[in-house]
Amino acid sequence: MYDNLLKKLGSGSELVANAFKRRKREEEGKSDTEDDVSEYELEDDNEGSDDESPRRSEVNNGAEESDLLGSTKKSEGYGSDDEIGASDSDEEHDFRPNLESNAKASSTISSFSSHLEYKLSKEEVDNLLKRKWNYKWEVPALGAPDCKWRGTGDCFLKDVEMHEMYGLKPRLYKHWLDIYKGSGGNDFQSSKQRFFFSICNSYRDVLHHNKKPFYLKGAEEDSSVLDAYVMHTLNHIFRTRDLLKKNYAKLANAQGEGDVLNGEGFLDHGFTRPKVLILLPLASIAFRVVKRLIQCTPPKHKITVEHIDRFTEEFGSGVEQNEEDEDDIENSKRKKSSKPSDFQTLFGGNNNDHFMIGMKYMGRKIKLFADFYSSDIIVASPLGLITKIGEAEVEKEKDVDYLSSIEVLIIDHADVILLQNWSHVNTVVEQLNRLPVKQHGTDIMRIRPWYLDGQAQFYRQTILLGSHLNPDINSLFNRHCLNYGGKVKLMCPYKGVLPKVLIPVRQIYERFDADSIADADDARFQYFCKKVFPKIKDSIQGGVMLFVSSYFEFVRLRNFLKSQEASFCLLGEYSKQSDISRARVWFFQGQRKIMLYTERAHFYHRYKIRAMQTLIIYSLPERKEFYPEIVNMLEGSQNMSCTVLFSRFDQFRLERIVGSSSAKRMITSDKGVFVFC
Repeated sequence: MYDNLLKKLGSGSELVANAFKRRKREEEGKSDTEDDVSEYELEDDNEGSDDESPRRSEVNNGAEESDLLGSTKKSEGYGSDDEIGASDSDEEHDFRPNLESNAKASSTISSFSSHLEYKLSKEEVDNLLKRKWNYKWEVPALGAPDCKWRGTGDCFLKDVEMHEMYGLKPRLYKHWLDIYKGSGGNDFQSSKQRFFFSICNSYRDVLHHNKKPFYLKGAEEDSSVLDAYVMHTLNHIFRTRDLLKKNYAKLANAQGEGDVLNGEGFLDHGFTRPKVLILLPLASIAFRVVKRLIQCTPPKHKITVEHIDRFTEEFGSGVEQNEEDEDDIENSKRKKSSKPSDFQTLFGGNNNDHFMIGMKYMGRKIKLFADFYSSDIIVASPLGLITKIGEAEVEKEKDVDYLSSIEVLIIDHADVILLQNWSHVNTVVEQLNRLPVKQHGTDIMRIRPWYLDGQAQFYRQTILLGSHLNPDINSLFNRHCLNYGGKVKLMCPYKGVLPKVLIPVRQIYERFDADSIADADDARFQYFCKKVFPKIKDSIQGGVMLFVSSYFEFVRLRNFLKSQEASFCLLGEYSKQSDISRARVWFFQGQRKIMLYTERAHFYHRYKIRAMQTLIIYSLPERKEFYPEIVNMLEGSQNMSCTVLFSRFDQFRLERIVGSSSAKRMITSDKGVFVFC
């Protein structure tokens, strides 16, 4: 059907010329976006002229920006070379029809071009679907000698050119250098952000699961990673626009010539416009990321930022603060609150976990809250996207086709998303790069062949960032990230957090056997019922805390305790505040002997439970910092004790808490009981 349609549409040059003219007329070729423009029509084509059109006046109206964006002044006399892709464009986008191998591209060819223009063979697709990854090389991580980057395919990190702007467009590179030097940096070449950008710019799938987050005193490292993927995002968007602009110009000059679209160099479209999707857990973090996207955009491309006040109101605190004011407010909050400092930093802003915002780059203007089909970048929470996906399944007039052409997916703070609902992330990723249900005004003659062949998932780059690894993240990276370019992931040994336990309590680790990861939950429950519960069932002392990491375990133990007519109370993430207050009082006064407490409840509230005498960690917490916090709650108890259950399938969690070397020994040892003091 596709071949027949191409023959029909491309049968004559007159049809091609008319199609191009229709795209240039606002009243024709409209998509279903709010701006009523063709999806790939470059909005900035006329902004360099001397005519002060109504649209130009609207762009220049209110051009002063707040401190949020950084100080940028509108320069006079800028012309067409200020448009994205005019002065910066080069020959790297000229199509090379004989690109048949995945050999190393020359220095004149960007990784953007070499990645998107590569042609996959059927054999390569079949191999990718087998999901067997062979990590062949290792490179020490910059600034972390114990950590190593491991990758599939050829090692590219040793061959990064130190004088070719690392694959960045010249204007972006210069602006990034200015930002870096302005923040006090003096060696960009050896910086962490430059190193991580080189990894992102390889267009391989990336798993960085040891990023120290900003709320755990890792602001410098977190900012370096943020800047790297922000610049990679901008570079991808700007190069996409360069390619489109160049091809539009060639088509305009070639009107009337026959077979103008026969060259494969004009296959530069996706099904829809959005190319980058950034998934984040909280609106406050989205505020931080979008703010940085704007700051890292060169001044000539952000003379006006539309709807910045609305963005500040909905995603920020509603009042713009300078850094000193923010520090004063944060310090005053910490003095008044008994919560840990990391909790206050993470949840001190906008905690909304249901949001979506589109960003559209329009020459010298950035538009926030753009219609998703006319956006270049979509920043969203998993819950926000799941809502849209659900609406599209129920209402036929709605769809999520704006996810069909995502070429770069970034999931930041995955460790926080784990404590929301990771299944939402899996659903969103499975929805990406599907064939759309509508055309959305796209010129089918310009769509890249691998989109039409259903191979877009093999060209999508996924960048997964978080503070730790767990089986859910690992499964997503191995099963749903099928980039033909390969994979890169960081491997780090853990020292453990046992030294942060400040009280002299014997921590007894008991290993139970499980045949497979599918049987691990049942094996844990049976071990608890037969070996652990009989010891606490008839306890006169009381003060028994049962700590579980998942809601599934919470429900299972709750039902079991009910069946045993045990004296217990509940403290879960879905408990009402009145029930929580009552449970804490009952437990403190000894009216209830057992308290069932979940990791998510601790994450969102950080309760300090008093009157604990016995701690039973039914399942280790995902977040290693929670372990000493929970154990230290035993302080002041006369007969304190701590018991931890684990299996060999808990290795990820175990090594973060006891250390990598100890975890390996505990998993493989013939003994089943281990004691730490």
